[in-house]
Amino acid sequence: MKYDVIVIGGGSAGLMASVAASKQGAKVLLLDKGEKLGRKLGISGGGRCNVTNNKDIDELIQHIPGNGRFLYSAFSHFNNKDIISFFENLGIRLKEEDNGRMFPVTDKAKTVVDTLVNQIVKQGVEIKLNSPVDTIIYEENQVVGVRLKSGETLSCRAAIVAAGGKSVPQTGSTGDGYPWAQKAGHTITELFPTEVPLTSNEPFIQSKELQGLSLRDVALSVWNPKGKKIIEHRGDMIFTHFGVSGPIALRCSQFVVKALKQYHVGNVEVSVDLMPEKSVDEVYIDTLRLCEIEPKKSIKNILKACLPDKMIPLLLQKSGLSESLTYDNLPRQDWMQLAKLIKRFSIKVYGTLSIEDAFVTGGGINLKEIDPKTMQSKLMNGLYFCGEVLDIHGYTGGYNITAAFSTGYTAGKHAGSQ
Repeated sequence: MKYDVIVIGGGSAGLMASVAASKQGAKVLLLDKGEKLGRKLGISGGGRCNVTNNKDIDELIQHIPGNGRFLYSAFSHFNNKDIISFFENLGIRLKEEDNGRMFPVTDKAKTVVDTLVNQIVKQGVEIKLNSPVDTIIYEENQVVGVRLKSGETLSCRAAIVAAGGKSVPQTGSTGDGYPWAQKAGHTITELFPTEVPLTSNEPFIQSKELQGLSLRDVALSVWNPKGKKIIEHRGDMIFTHFGVSGPIALRCSQFVVKALKQYHVGNVEVSVDLMPEKSVDEVYIDTLRLCEIEPKKSIKNILKACLPDKMIPLLLQKSGLSESLTYDNLPRQDWMQLAKLIKRFSIKVYGTLSIEDAFVTGGGINLKEIDPKTMQSKLMNGLYFCGEVLDIHGYTGGYNITAAFSTGYTAGKHAGSQ
């Protein structure tokens, strides 16, 4: 069977590529090695599917620290506002939540997956499930077909690789697309986990004394070995039995990975600012005032009014303060040390969980070898890439899925009109 376009991978990017290619009148085949389409999309946003983010384009790109600027061209074809219009025109009502995140009103990812699948069927896309691809066939610097692992060969004039990265492998993302790209002459930048929990051997982590403690609206910073702050993110986090997790820990993870590699060190410091609105002096004065109001009460009990209960013994111990001290006996120098600790509670982290445990894959197909206007390979005619297989990664919050939909639409539009 001869097709105009074969799309490999039925995730966010592949589904959108199928929509765009078939819209051009092309005969399109969508291949997926799994039993159903949109598996990662179906678990995104905690199963609610954060379809995009409603921020302005420049701010959106700032939230895609892994080569987000490459997306300017793709966004000129299909950006976050277009994604919102696309789904609403298909009957999916969306709602905006905190930080610009857009969700279906149903709060069900299945709504989004089913609507996309129904749309490509409606547009005449042929779908083959349980059809793992062995390789893409190239002849005279041109895509001519795709060979399945079953041995079946399918002819086409264009192939769109939307096979994902290596994170969340249970959804089918196992790095299948990289060898097909390398066969065409492409280079793969080093893969690494991003949006992934941080690991630490600190005694208070190993003792599990803080395990399960959630911190709200704190600031988490990553420091280089020279004591310079690399990045800071504000929001929520949680202590685990292996280190720290939660939204701001995930956002800091790529900077931890890069710092460990850049400085050839075994660990880097991340620090928690428990009172990001205040300076060290303000923390010192305000906490001291609390003690002064109730001079007979132990400092351990007074601090419960402004600090997480679970952290107080550790903070006092690190500051050299006895839990039973009262205001009259407070050593001011040690109290200043406590104020500094509240502002910079240090955690040495030695890395992250694995790339398979990450939400997003860092690294991928080198963008210098991709035309940003079309997503076509600069090295092989008729070969297109989109989604997480590319060296693009953003924070969680609708940014990666926006990149996937946008690059998928751009690849499909140009492959379909070739």
